[in-house]
Amino acid sequence: MPTDLLDPLVSLQLLTSAMLGILFLQSGIDKVIDFQGNLAWLEGHFAKSPLKAQVKPMLVVVTVMEIAAGALCAIGVLRIAFSGDSQWAMAGAQLATLNIVMLFFGQRVAKDYAGAASLVPYFILCAGGVLVLAA
Repeated sequence: MPTDLLDPLVSLQLLTSAMLGILFLQSGIDKVIDFQGNLAWLEGHFAKSPLKAQVKPMLVVVTVMEIAAGALCAIGVLRIAFSGDSQWAMAGAQLATLNIVMLFFGQRVAKDYAGAASLVPYFILCAGGVLVLAA
């Protein structure tokens, strides 16, 4: 049976998954395309923190997680639309939420409190996506 795309829950699942897919794929791809620029900025950002020696491995992990979260959400959009299965999108939303928590941790350790605060709306979107996709 085809998915009822006009059902409010289904449409919210689709739109949330699309939003997360766009957000995390774009961010991850930007990090791949301009890896050296991102690395240089982050090395300066973390220069006075206990994480200063871990910037490159952290950037690699965050990049891989962003691309994985975005890809899972993008695949999830198709799965929801054609079969009603939200498991791929759910995995993407959970990975996205974990990624935001990791970024939040880094911002707090770097004492960039404004940067950490700016991640809260993204966390709410991601966590809300997990809840919507679980329904």
